[in-house]
Amino acid sequence: MMNEHTLRRRIRALVILFIAGLVLSGLTAFPIETQLAFANRHLDVFPEAFGKWLAIVYEAVRESNARYPFLSYGTDWLGFAHLVIAVAFIGPLRDPVRNIWVIQFGMIACLMVFPLAFIAGSIRGIPFFWQLIDCSFGVFGFALLWVCYRNISALEQVLQERSR
Repeated sequence: MMNEHTLRRRIRALVILFIAGLVLSGLTAFPIETQLAFANRHLDVFPEAFGKWLAIVYEAVRESNARYPFLSYGTDWLGFAHLVIAVAFIGPLRDPVRNIWVIQFGMIACLMVFPLAFIAGSIRGIPFFWQLIDCSFGVFGFALLWVCYRNISALEQVLQERSR
């Protein structure tokens, strides 16, 4: 069984990694057109189907922003939501045992990626390979949080044994 210090260090590293992923994901939601323009200039580095999809997405975003810039307000809120959710994970950084519910919430949210990606993705005409890319966030996020959850459970046992 690991000692308290090792468990706390692992938990902290995992939570910080998850927070960083949320923050990075949130911040990249704001400059979507700029990112897509860059990708569009380098389509030759992508597999053909992927490059074609990126070109279509870029054109749609560019035209929408030119004619209806208010539509991007939705992605601004998406980015903001990622940042707000990241703040919730400060709780497990401070007291992982008491705030294990935040880790559980995150694991549930990661699982919820799958029905959204497959149902809404199909309805919206998102290619299956892109739906799988979206699902990868749920897979990696869940795996990270599952390991974190297991470490928090072990920490709780260590703390209980120490208090006896």
